[in-house]
Parts: sequence; structure tokens; C-alpha cells
Amino acid sequence: MSLQQEIIAKLGVKPKIDVDEEIRKRVDFLKEYVLNARVNGLLIAISGGLDSAVAAGLCVRATDELTQEQGKEYKTVGVFQPYGKQTDIADSYAVADAFNLKYRMETNIEDAVNEIALESESALKSIGENRHLSRGGKGNVKARTRMVIQYAIAFELNLLVVGTDHASEAITGFYTKYGDGAVDITPLSTLNKRQVRQLAAALGVPKSVLDKAPTAGLWEGQTDEAELGITYDANSAYLEGKTIDPAEQDKLERQYLKTEHKRARIPGI
Repeated sequence: MSLQQEIIAKLGVKPKIDVDEEIRKRVDFLKEYVLNARVNGLLIAISGGLDSAVAAGLCVRATDELTQEQGKEYKTVGVFQPYGKQTDIADSYAVADAFNLKYRMETNIEDAVNEIALESESALKSIGENRHLSRGGKGNVKARTRMVIQYAIAFELNLLVVGTDHASEAITGFYTKYGDGAVDITPLSTLNKRQVRQLAAALGVPKSVLDKAPTAGLWEGQTDEAELGITYDANSAYLEGKTIDPAEQDKLERQYLKTEHKRARIPGI
């Protein structure tokens, strides 16, 4: 078995999908998990990007169906989490509007992130390291702060925190450990980015979200493809078992091996 075949098998990606079937399967998965966990519904952070929009659409369908079937209300709560002023925050609200999301809230993380950064820099200074947090380091603080807030809200409302990671992120390890990777349930995990986009079109994700460049939003101007140096087209094609440019394949496989610690269980002895 080649490394490509091994990765595809491990991440569970299909070469081609039936979009309606995938939506139905994932909505049912969410419904079953909510019932088994005996919670009141789902919490999803809506960033204004494609992945969270698709996850939000699936969550709303799941809780709407459960409310009809079970005779009690199940909620999807959407959380918008800008750092200061977010230029595309309107896209987050557009997603909520598109799916008639009844419960929504905004939690600005700027003050919390800046306080954590100051405390961290003070600690570094105490051992002679006089510097500000790096751009990547502060970006990770943003991702982890968002999850702390999500879990605080989810605990109070008895909700499950829904993740937006998918196979195209998993293969590259393109998520923050204990940040956006720290969730209760991931309804997109066996889809590649191209397939997530197919579900988005079928669910009715707003065009402004469909057309925008994918970004983790960790700093101004950051985009996934520029940071990784690999296009999502090539990434998706690889996960569909297709032949891609050897240089891109090598980069993708090296990135996969380098980030194995993010996908593995915590080691212990």
C-alpha cells in the first residue's frame, strides 16, 4: 500500500460523493450523538468561512428535526468570535440568516487574547527572553481562547461543541492543537475541501462565503493556501486518489508526516 492509499484509508475520504446522501448521513450522525449524549443541542462557532458555514447548516437541520421528532426544543447556538474588528463579520451573520439561526451571540476575544499575551511575555521576560509573542504563537492563543469561551457557553447551556475540521485540514495538520481541533464532534471529518464545497452549494451557503479565499483568520491577510504552499485543488485531488504534481505530492506527504502528533493520541507510558 502506498503512502497515498494509507492516508486516504486513514482519513476515510471517498473519491466521489452523493451530496444528498452525505448531508443526510451527517445530519443523522449529529442527531444520534445529541440524543445519546443527553444534551440540549449543538454549539458552532461561525467564522464567516466555508467550513463553519457547512457545519452550521448541518447542525441547524439536525436540531430542527430533533425538535419536531422529540417534542421538545433542541438548539443550535451560533457564536461569532472576532478579534477586535473583523472585516468580514457580515459573512458570519449572513450564514446565520441563511439558516434561520434563532440563537446567536458575539464574543469579542481581543481583550482576553491580549491579556494572555501580556502574561506570557512577562513570563518569558523572567527568564531573560525579552520579546513579544510571535505571530504564529499569538495566532494559536486566539484559536485556543475561542475554544475556552465556546466550552464555557456550551457547559452552561448543556450543548456539544461542533468542530469544522475536515480531511483536507487533517492531512496537513492545519488546525491549532487544543484550539479549533479541541471539539466534541466533527461532522465533516471524512470530506475533502472540494466535497465540503459541494455540500455548501447544496445547503444554500451564501455566495459571499462560497467565493472567498479560505483562511484560519489567525492574522490579517492570512490565507490557508499561501501559508501551506499547496492548493486545495491539489490537496483534494490527492485525497481522491488522483495523480498530482510530484512536487506538491511530496510537500503534502511531508506535511502529513510532520504533523502526525496532531492526529495521534496523546503519548504516555
